[in-house]
Amino acid sequence: MNGLALFQCLIASAALVGVPSAAAPAPTTWDGLVQLKSKRLDLVYLQPGADFRGYTKVMIDPTEVAFEKNWKRDYNRTTRSLSGRISDSDMQRAITDGVTAATDIFSDAWTKAGYSVVTTPGPDVLRVRTGVLNIRVSAPDKMTPGRSMTFAEQAGSATLIVEARDSLTNALLGRAVDGKVVGDTLVRWRTGSSNRADFRAVVQEWAAATVRGMSELKSRSPIQP
Repeated sequence: MNGLALFQCLIASAALVGVPSAAAPAPTTWDGLVQLKSKRLDLVYLQPGADFRGYTKVMIDPTEVAFEKNWKRDYNRTTRSLSGRISDSDMQRAITDGVTAATDIFSDAWTKAGYSVVTTPGPDVLRVRTGVLNIRVSAPDKMTPGRSMTFAEQAGSATLIVEARDSLTNALLGRAVDGKVVGDTLVRWRTGSSNRADFRAVVQEWAAATVRGMSELKSRSPIQP
């Protein structure tokens, strides 16, 4: 699956899990995968019979990052100051920075768990693709002259998707989707620094859950629906 196809998959997944509540009942199957219950993530789909025990290394694709489609438009409509509005270049810079930061976080999590992060397919290599999408920032801080303090109940929201494939055959082994409110739910002053810290913490939580989930999959392999 190329980057565009994965991005389309990410957008489709948003219909399965809304933030903060589900937009529609989730299907029991997805591209041949069967839904299994999970304590860590909202939705988990696995290939019946998949065996994860032989994977000791991972190939990690750069994390796909996407804002909610109309977030910029909606936010700018509420901002009186032209200098305080979000521009296309602001969005692209945030996406570029987000790809780098999220990819590093996932790589670090796998490395700390004892997996070798490699760039070449192999019989013991699992290919992991991740995406952080539907990003919505409640109070972005543009650092404009004379700006006022902006308070919000949360930093924002986002949805994660993780896809696992065999690196040699590209066979789809599993997908997971999880939506989260980002930041605490107390009304606080939201700044650019606090927003970055809150979103980073959520991605770190997702990365840790993904790695722990692999340990569980190994213990349950071969997967029985």
